Amino acid sequence: MPSALAFVLLVLNISLLKGQSPPGKPEIHKCRSPDKETFTCWWNPGTDGGLPTNYSLTYSKEGEKTTYECPDYKTSGPNSCFFSKQYTSIWKIYIITVNATNQMGSSSSDPLYVDVTYIVEPESRNLTLEVKQLKDKKTYLWVKWSPPTITDVKTGWFTMEYEIRLKPEEAEEWEIHFTGHQTQFKVFDLYPGQKYLVQTRCKPDHGYWSRWSQESSVEMPNDFTLKDTTVWIIVAILSAVICLIMVWAVALKGYSMMTCIFPPVPGPKIKGFDTHLLETGSPSKYKVDLYLALPGGFQKLDNAGELDY
Repeated sequence: MPSALAFVLLVLNISLLKGQSPPGKPEIHKCRSPDKETFTCWWNPGTDGGLPTNYSLTYSKEGEKTTYECPDYKTSGPNSCFFSKQYTSIWKIYIITVNATNQMGSSSSDPLYVDVTYIVEPESRNLTLEVKQLKDKKTYLWVKWSPPTITDVKTGWFTMEYEIRLKPEEAEEWEIHFTGHQTQFKVFDLYPGQKYLVQTRCKPDHGYWSRWSQESSVEMPNDFTLKDTTVWIIVAILSAVICLIMVWAVALKGYSMMTCIFPPVPGPKIKGFDTHLLETGSPSKYKVDLYLALPGGFQKLDNAGELDY
């Protein structure tokens, strides 16, 4: 016995010197059901102790003594166990443990108690984005999606709540909106000319939020749309054509632009006034001026043309 114990200690000492040890303790990361008919559990492996390590998931159901091993290690990827409809029971508590084993020993995770009803994380579908415009030409983003394809949602066994989040493409922080039970939402006051990324997620009335959906994107139009720009271009062209027609018509009639804009001032219209006197500048101009200046009217000129006072 002493020699056998000494041999075991020697082997352990050599293994430790080579960096070999029993595997570290694994940890169950999460269990999730997308539809309450199937579910998956994932785990994080511990250290492998420098040796090839095997992992297995075992479970039992509350009130039963039988222990089962994971039915499917492949469908959900590495370090996971998938339970199909055949192995899923609602209103049953699963007691799940992950075991790690190598040549130096084994270790087990802490047990996880799972009720499938409370790990449902359904995913919303068919996320669509539309840019709409109100009567006052104010634009907004209309986000719509479809509820998950779960029988219990359609039959009313439980209801869903939704959230959306969005951000400009270059931004880091998301803007989150809780939408309650409705599957559409209008977002106002977005920056024109910006490209936005949008995601949605949902949660049953008792359960956890699902993963965010894949990103959908939309670009908000500028304040002056292509339609408005086209209208203004047409108006400018028509105005230019009308101006050219007016100039051409004036040129054909032989009028100068100044004559059209500033027409000549008409001559005096005083009865009995001879404008020729103003043009010649003869001495008679004095007589005319004096004649016009007499108060109370005027008398006839005599034959000599002198005023008769």
